[in-house]
Amino acid sequence: MQGAVALSPLTILKILLRSAGIPVGPATWQAADETILLELRLPRVLGGALVGAALATAGVLFQGLLRNPLADPYIIGTSAGAGFAATVAMLVLPPVSVLGFGSVALSAFVGGLLAVLLVYQLARVDGRSSPVTLLLAGVVVNTVLGYLGSLSILLFEGSEFRLRYVFTWLMGGIAVNDPRQLLAAGPIIVVGIVVAYGFTVPLNALTVGEEGAQALGVDLNRESRRIIVLGALLTGTAVSISGLIGFLGLAVPHIMRLLIGPDHRRLLPASALAGAALLVLADTAARSILAPTELPVGIFTALLGGPLFLFLLRRNGRESGWR
Repeated sequence: MQGAVALSPLTILKILLRSAGIPVGPATWQAADETILLELRLPRVLGGALVGAALATAGVLFQGLLRNPLADPYIIGTSAGAGFAATVAMLVLPPVSVLGFGSVALSAFVGGLLAVLLVYQLARVDGRSSPVTLLLAGVVVNTVLGYLGSLSILLFEGSEFRLRYVFTWLMGGIAVNDPRQLLAAGPIIVVGIVVAYGFTVPLNALTVGEEGAQALGVDLNRESRRIIVLGALLTGTAVSISGLIGFLGLAVPHIMRLLIGPDHRRLLPASALAGAALLVLADTAARSILAPTELPVGIFTALLGGPLFLFLLRRNGRESGWR
């Protein structure tokens, strides 16, 4: 919970205990320190943990479903849909607030979900969708919506401040400005992760291929729909808080797969915890390194996760940990 204003670990502990009603003696800190910790930093840390866990869990779901270690939560259009909708909202929509979420966050959530539905419909052939068609449809939709977002920025004749806000959002950053955001998004993410654990058996079955999974009694069409909807819901909810944070949903599941193996019963909860920890660490670095200037947290997810990902990949071999 570090940032531009330095607070010692002991002070942080005392403030948290006192806020929980536990006596810790007389206050040795200023009232502003308590406000900074409880109203600014703590909600941001909780938001970062939720977003990191959601993106990592969605990464496990999509990599397991598509049987591709390069799949991530944004592979089937969530990123481009959310980015395009948020860009349009920032450029043309008036500010509104629903449960603490502004028009940008709400638009990103809706845009991400609609993009996933579009990809899924485009990928369906004869009532079924294969991993290959899902990936190809996702690439096409991501590309088209990405360029439409860029076109919107080029055509906009507004202020430079608003355009700067667009680019900052696209690079990612935890933005919990109202406790109601956590009350709305938190249960969705926590319940989503719990539900995702129920898919560990079919995901394990898919490691032997589609025919093997069907032989084990897995209804691929039904399970694919459910996994896609759940992954999109987790990603869309995360995007509404953080903007677009890349790499984490790709790297964390693969790193954990290299460390603990491909069994999704262990991989999914381990990835959720690792994703939460990595994003909180990255967000702390983004707030602290050039304080009081804050850098986009997406930069640090790449700088922290990238070297570790490459180190583990080289140490374990190209195919190790993926079945």
